[in-house]
Amino acid sequence: MPGISGKTIIITGSAQGMGKFHARYLAERGANVVVTDILEEGESIARELGDRGLFIRLDVSQAADWANAVERTQARFGAINGLVNNAGIGYVVQFDDLSEAEYRKYIDINQMSVFFGMKAVVPAMRRAGGGSIVNVSSTAGLRAGGGILAYVGTKFAVTGMTKAAAIDLGPDGIRVNSIHPGLIGRTGLFERAGGYHDPLIAKTPLRRIGEPEEVSALVTFLLSDDSRYCTGSEFVIDGGFLAQQ
Repeated sequence: MPGISGKTIIITGSAQGMGKFHARYLAERGANVVVTDILEEGESIARELGDRGLFIRLDVSQAADWANAVERTQARFGAINGLVNNAGIGYVVQFDDLSEAEYRKYIDINQMSVFFGMKAVVPAMRRAGGGSIVNVSSTAGLRAGGGILAYVGTKFAVTGMTKAAAIDLGPDGIRVNSIHPGLIGRTGLFERAGGYHDPLIAKTPLRRIGEPEEVSALVTFLLSDDSRYCTGSEFVIDGGFLAQQ
């Protein structure tokens, strides 16, 4: 894809789920891809990518892990051109069952990870003359739902953080956008949603679930030079679900 070949992209949570699809999609289009995760399965994903792949174990909630990931990425590929803050957790927890410890876990993994990631890569992007950050929020980062207070709270935070960072970093040529997937198949979140699928599909104008590669195409566009005038925006990919709200 024009505008992405040769760029070096860090993707969090890319040992599984949508992250691994993003890694493969970007590498196929000529990007160098740094697969990061706490799961060692990321090593096999990176091997699939050949010389374009590198696996780094990364706990996204730890600033020291981020510093190590940036250092190793630069040692292998040089400049850092893009970051996909993809790592996250999400499942149904009713309000009365949501503990402080669980809520703080959501904050660490879904929200603090985005802060740490942006802080870690920005100096390298400035040295490279600019870059693109894609923060993965959700349709739940634009519209609330029941039984997912912690998920909604942290995904709304990602939406707001994205806009604020875009304002601060725009003068440096660093773009920051958020994506908001709806119901996407072949991922862990999709499998855990269980019986929620059919009612949601029935309410979706396109009457189907999304495919991970469709999200990967959007991520790739936002990382590429083709989106060079896009920053501080929400990009929804949900089959039209939110258009009805």
